[in-house]
Amino acid sequence: MGGAGTDGASTDGAGMTDEEIGHLLEKLDLGQKVRLLTGASSWRTHAEPAIALRALTFSDGPAGVRGEAWDERDTSLVLPSPTALAAAWDDELVGELGGLLAAEARRKGVDVLLAPTLNLHRSPLGGRHFECFSEDPLLTGRTGAAFIGGVQSGGVAATAKHFVANDAETDRLTVDVRVDEQTLREVYLAPFEAAVEAGVRAVMSAYNRVNGVTMTAAPLLERPLKSEWGFDGPVVSDWGAVRSPLDTARAAQDLAMPGPDGPWAEGLRNAVEQGLVPGERIDDKVRRLLRLADRVGALGDPPRVRRPAATSGARPRALLRRAVAAGTVLLRNDGELLPLDPARLRSVAVVGTHAAAVRIQGGGSAEVFPASLVSPLDGIRAALAGTAEVTYSPGLPPGALPRPLDPVRTDGPSTRDPVSGEPGVRVRLLDADGGELHAEHRLSGRIVEPARVAGAETVEIRALIRPREGGEWTLAVGGWGALSLTVSGRVLLSGTFPLDSDDPARVHVAPPYRSVRTALAAGEEVEVVARRGLAPGTGVATVLAAAPPPGDAATALASAVAAARDADAAVVVVGTTEESESEGRDRDTLRLPDGQDALVRSVVRANPRTVVILNTGGPVTVPWRAEVPALLLAWFPGQEAGDGLADVLFGRAEPGGRLPTTWAAAEEDVPVLRTRPDERGQLRYVEGPFIGYRAWLRSGASPAYWFGHGLGYTGWSYGAMEAPSEVIAGQPFDVRIRLRNTGRRRGREVVQLYLAGPSATGEPPVRRLVGYAAVVADPGEEVVAVVRVGGRATERWSAERHRRESAPGELLLRGGRSAGDLPLSAVITACAPPGR
Repeated sequence: MGGAGTDGASTDGAGMTDEEIGHLLEKLDLGQKVRLLTGASSWRTHAEPAIALRALTFSDGPAGVRGEAWDERDTSLVLPSPTALAAAWDDELVGELGGLLAAEARRKGVDVLLAPTLNLHRSPLGGRHFECFSEDPLLTGRTGAAFIGGVQSGGVAATAKHFVANDAETDRLTVDVRVDEQTLREVYLAPFEAAVEAGVRAVMSAYNRVNGVTMTAAPLLERPLKSEWGFDGPVVSDWGAVRSPLDTARAAQDLAMPGPDGPWAEGLRNAVEQGLVPGERIDDKVRRLLRLADRVGALGDPPRVRRPAATSGARPRALLRRAVAAGTVLLRNDGELLPLDPARLRSVAVVGTHAAAVRIQGGGSAEVFPASLVSPLDGIRAALAGTAEVTYSPGLPPGALPRPLDPVRTDGPSTRDPVSGEPGVRVRLLDADGGELHAEHRLSGRIVEPARVAGAETVEIRALIRPREGGEWTLAVGGWGALSLTVSGRVLLSGTFPLDSDDPARVHVAPPYRSVRTALAAGEEVEVVARRGLAPGTGVATVLAAAPPPGDAATALASAVAAARDADAAVVVVGTTEESESEGRDRDTLRLPDGQDALVRSVVRANPRTVVILNTGGPVTVPWRAEVPALLLAWFPGQEAGDGLADVLFGRAEPGGRLPTTWAAAEEDVPVLRTRPDERGQLRYVEGPFIGYRAWLRSGASPAYWFGHGLGYTGWSYGAMEAPSEVIAGQPFDVRIRLRNTGRRRGREVVQLYLAGPSATGEPPVRRLVGYAAVVADPGEEVVAVVRVGGRATERWSAERHRRESAPGELLLRGGRSAGDLPLSAVITACAPPGR
């Protein structure tokens, strides 16, 4: 196997040899070694001048690089969500985007990017699926490998996470996933094995348990990860996942994050001196950390210079715009309504709150702050400027849930700093007597990481707000401990709210809101002050939020219907919310929230030329899908959402996406749905390897849209499939599929190959994806897709002998456009390798 160190990559050429790293290790005493194994801060490791080791800087960011600071003033490029990247089925594009992330990381001084997430879409209710690629191990593995290659080509280390079976959010810190060995190997470990083969430089261990053992102490970190696959980098813990000292130190866990506190920070040296933890184990951990440092240019005298990187300007934005179209999936195009012809449009009605306030990314630790954002409404207006009139109607009343104060949002009050008068808020840190220790202007009422000031006991957010409409507003303060909220000097909320969660996302990123209601007059400015105490162990995140008076749903719907009826075409944008799809919790339902299904139906009845755009990170049910002529899935499309979607709507780009996850017609049809552990804290993967489309095929039920489904703006006819009649089990082979572009436009098709058999369980074999390739052709042109099938397609994992074994026998190959549309077939025979 090609381990993470086989590429020899670093920022400026070949790195140190193992012998040279060994010499550096000899210069460190036990105390220095142990110190290196716990973080120095939230995002940095310790430096060690004795060996010319500088600190390593880590950052979250599958869809962007946040850097060390959680500060809305420190902006980042925002890519489409990982589900959108996988939907492109395009390794080259994903590699380019990985390279863009590397440039962003270097601009922000980041050495290690905590991405990609290689967990699978086991259940569509998984709340963090926007951060994962797909339901299939092959597609996830290939996409992840391309992402890793792109990031690491820029001298930044990628991190494969969360190792392993961390496929849901419910009780994620304690859940015990019970999964059989064959399923674990063939399904859930497979993308991580592909990451190691791609040379990934770090792996993150997960919070959860697997078969009774917490992952930071699991034997899986040693075998297969290190000893079998040859991974030679460090295993980094998820933040706070190392919760006990000895079992994790004895295991193949290498770095405990964050720091400076933690189970290893105190007592690990004594444990080694007392013989409770082998000294060789400590040496191996440090050696791996030094190897990572060397690969990113953080080790050596002097350290290698990191080349500056430019990520501003037209080129990065053009790439992100192209990525929007590439990942957008055209689910339905009845009557070929799409693409719309701008020359034939005089008016277009844009409907839905997501059209103006689009979700460009998922919530949680992966969140970053864009310097610019193009909404679908903005993109459509720009595309039709001077050509057609564009009207906008939200179609729904304002949401009842408070949102952080933000001067850019149009559904909240105008907000300004009471000291400077600038749009935004004033944040102060106060001592025990209420004296000001620090003050600064901020752009948002959501302050995840206030400045760290010695002696600070209280965070205060103060703002002058001017309601755009009068009525009963909802105001809220987010945080834990002592909280208060005042309006024009009146105390509306005061109390102590004890911490009731140990989930880092909830404690440090998205604390709960405590709300009050008060009457505010339109246009009348009032001062609002939120305070929270900084009790030890309760985090520091503080939020000041507001929601306008509830509007009238019937009036909002009638306005949207009238706008759609009077337009030549309508575009409705609907999607999930931060409450329904975010890190830290799984979804309760696959339905769209807030009456959006009724909105779609009403608009389509008013205008049969309606395009619906879905703005979600994962699957939702679309019960009206047969009623709408055109349905696009945009995912969370990143900062260039609007321009990229306008390119698709008006035919400047073809929707290139294919589904990375099967979409159900109804929630009750889903074969694998459960994300909640049982009363013993166990989540049993009783379905074995049959997740996603495999589960649907096994059940015999039909989903709304199969894995791999996606239409384009041209047609394709599939001709012959040429496959070898015999192959050697365990060895790769090629399959050639001939197809023709039968439409009127140049287009791209993703040709997919599935294989059934031989079965290792005695059940009838269920087909699984074994390869795919994309082709591009002009109208009438015939092309050949060459699909490489890896040798492991004809091998199965033996739980009895704990190894991968050749599986001779008859195999059925199926080729086509999706897991449910495979017109081509061939039977091949897998023969035992010579000598067996």
